[in-house]
Amino acid sequence: MNSLRKYFWLVLTVMVFTATSCEDFLDVDEYFDDTLKFDSIFETKANTERYLWGAAGELPDESAIFGNDVMPGETGTDEIFTLMTEDLFHGKALTLGLVNPSNLRGMNVWNPCYKVIRKVNTVLQNIDRCKDMSSLERSELIGYAHFLRGYAYYMILFTNGPAVIMGDDIMDNNRDAAYYEKGRATFDETVEYICDELETAAKFIPEDVPIVNFGRPTKGAAYAMIARVRLHAASPAFNGGAAARRYFGEWKRSSDGEYYVSQKYDEGKWALAAAACKRVIDMKRYQLHTFEKVTSESGDQTAVTPELPDNVSHEDFPLGAGNIDPLRSYANMFNGTTYPVQNKELIWGKYSSSIRDFTQQSFPIFMNGFNGTCVPQKVIDEYRMVDGKTIEEARLAGEYSETGVSRVLKYFSGYRVLRGTNNMYVNREVRFYACIGYNGCYWPGTSCSNQNFSQQTIYYYNGANAGSDKAIQEPRNRCITGYILKKYIHPEDNWYNGDGSTRTNKVFPIIRYAEILLSYAEAINHLTTSHNVTLPSGQSYTLSRDGNMDDLVYQFNQVRFRSGQPGLTADEIASEVSLDATIKHERFIEFMAEGRRFFDVRRWGILEEVESEPITGMNVEADAANYYVRTIINHSDYRNRVCDKKMVLLPLERNEVRKSKLLDQNPGW
Repeated sequence: MNSLRKYFWLVLTVMVFTATSCEDFLDVDEYFDDTLKFDSIFETKANTERYLWGAAGELPDESAIFGNDVMPGETGTDEIFTLMTEDLFHGKALTLGLVNPSNLRGMNVWNPCYKVIRKVNTVLQNIDRCKDMSSLERSELIGYAHFLRGYAYYMILFTNGPAVIMGDDIMDNNRDAAYYEKGRATFDETVEYICDELETAAKFIPEDVPIVNFGRPTKGAAYAMIARVRLHAASPAFNGGAAARRYFGEWKRSSDGEYYVSQKYDEGKWALAAAACKRVIDMKRYQLHTFEKVTSESGDQTAVTPELPDNVSHEDFPLGAGNIDPLRSYANMFNGTTYPVQNKELIWGKYSSSIRDFTQQSFPIFMNGFNGTCVPQKVIDEYRMVDGKTIEEARLAGEYSETGVSRVLKYFSGYRVLRGTNNMYVNREVRFYACIGYNGCYWPGTSCSNQNFSQQTIYYYNGANAGSDKAIQEPRNRCITGYILKKYIHPEDNWYNGDGSTRTNKVFPIIRYAEILLSYAEAINHLTTSHNVTLPSGQSYTLSRDGNMDDLVYQFNQVRFRSGQPGLTADEIASEVSLDATIKHERFIEFMAEGRRFFDVRRWGILEEVESEPITGMNVEADAANYYVRTIINHSDYRNRVCDKKMVLLPLERNEVRKSKLLDQNPGW
């Protein structure tokens, strides 16, 4: 053993002094302990499984959308603005221009993903050595290995762009320096590799997993991730056209002059995305989460589902919203009410301590919170009225006002809109009430038995119980926009320290069926001719906008009806442009604070447009009488925000790029 260690260090020393040693993601010293254990690892099924799932545990946590992980998260978008430090909310560092190749501010997806890839390759190379594993068990584990490898490359692609494709190579530790020179694949080559890996995985992994193994991917998860990747690749920023030219028109591979991102538009990519989505739909294993309508016969009148507006279909779901409770159908997926095994919308998800713990950022100081996850006014304005009107349309009809208050106490679906609530928060669609805490919003927090800290109405004006003046010890602990994210907060959740206060466990949807439905609609909408697509799994589809419009409307409307909104109108589907705008709106609201917006605005090529809009809210520095005035945030964390087209991708770490002359940096960095 000692001689083996000496040999290892001798080889490593030689490599270091060759000036072009392998990149960090290929370094073997970090895995040397694994090498010593190979004989025991692959002797038994149990050890082999532990090794593979241990590798999975090293992947970046896709549920850590608020902070404390390597993913950019919500504060890297226009959905959440916070005064908390960028050390806690990593995405904020990106918006403040603090990220550079020398300091990624904790957002290094590249290295952990390549560690996982190397371990997966090790499993694939050694799994045949395992003697107590049946052929079926071996095939399933091989399927999971391909899924993890494809998923790791997916995370690299979405965050850093084109990857270095390692194939099955583990990289020896005793080769000459030239052996470790690896260049990046193109964007499309990376996409194809990811999809091939997930297609392979889908052949072997099960369609269902036992409850005890919740969180493991399934065949449906593999197909759904392919659909997500295909849609990303078909989108304007990565599929020729003006956006691709703006972001990547000068970015070529140094080794052969090949464009990293194709500058030629290919409509067939939309067809591939549509087919991938349709395959998931045709599995008939998934459906949108719904909660049964509660009628007045229930006895609890505060729980009754409100009547639908006349312009919303009263048929039973999925042809309408007549038999469901829209608010509970949406809210219960996120706040911990619905167990994951009961949620047929959840294609792949996980329990998330990160989501649960970061709900503390939403609570006011007197309930032991930090007022940290502030929602800008632009998000509030995006939510429509209960009958589907935009706030502009409702204003013209005399149904929306930002002055005056409601004189009526409204109970519905277990929610309450109090008397004295500003009119702009009345009669909004249910996803608004599921996601947004506003001035005058009721917070139950019923796990706490002390009613001084539960069943409270929260106000954000200066002098109120959650006002700016309460942030005495830490000036950043204030709700700077006047709105707080409540999406993941259960009515029982409370962060007060004592008197029974608890928080329910949260399940984060890595990918859910609503995304497949909206992605299908988006892909079909961009087809101008008919396409015949045969997927590797054998399914064949003939796809066109005209030929699939009825199906598009049916699938899209399920998302609308689930939230109690009217279905698509003739004006909305009249043109590609109008329907595209409608789909963008629906994704904004439906996936609010689920980590999708960061990637959506980038793939759509609208990053600079949406991030350059002023961040506004209510006048939280004013008293109650002057609070309801739209106000641009007056804080250095807003004034110092930057947005540059280079931010469509995060940079590679400079030390990585320096170690290989073939490893090209992302454009602008």
